[in-house]
Amino acid sequence: MAILTDLKDPRVENVTVTFVEVSGDLRQAKVHVSVMADDAKKELCLQGLQSAAGYLQKKVGNRIDTRYTPRLKFELDRGIENSMIVTKILDEVLPPETPEQEEGESSDSLEIAASETETADYDGESDSGATDGENSPVGEQNDRDEESEIPGERSTDSRA
Repeated sequence: MAILTDLKDPRVENVTVTFVEVSGDLRQAKVHVSVMADDAKKELCLQGLQSAAGYLQKKVGNRIDTRYTPRLKFELDRGIENSMIVTKILDEVLPPETPEQEEGESSDSLEIAASETETADYDGESDSGATDGENSPVGEQNDRDEESEIPGERSTDSRA
């Protein structure tokens, strides 16, 4: 929030912090930002953010209680830009959906989900207790589980 409200630099506009990577020792932090502008304005915005890094580090240092305040390094995150390009390509390649198709698909999926739920309810099996296939709760060992079941090895159990 400090980037948007406290910085008076005119180069820093339309900035969204997408995520932050912090090193294990908390001394370095990569701040990934998305900027909605052309390439020239993106570079100017990154320069503005980097020049304000000391001020932002001070703000971070006031908010966290650690021995060291991480050094901030700003990097451009092109993930949102790439997803917009992929969406545009998909819109060009895929046929447009009509409202009738969208309604039909959603009602069909609801009917399938409802029928699966009803089938699960009337199977007579409950999902409340997990079993190992022999009607004994998982986690309890049967007498046979204590012995080795390696192929080729004969069981020493007198019951077998």
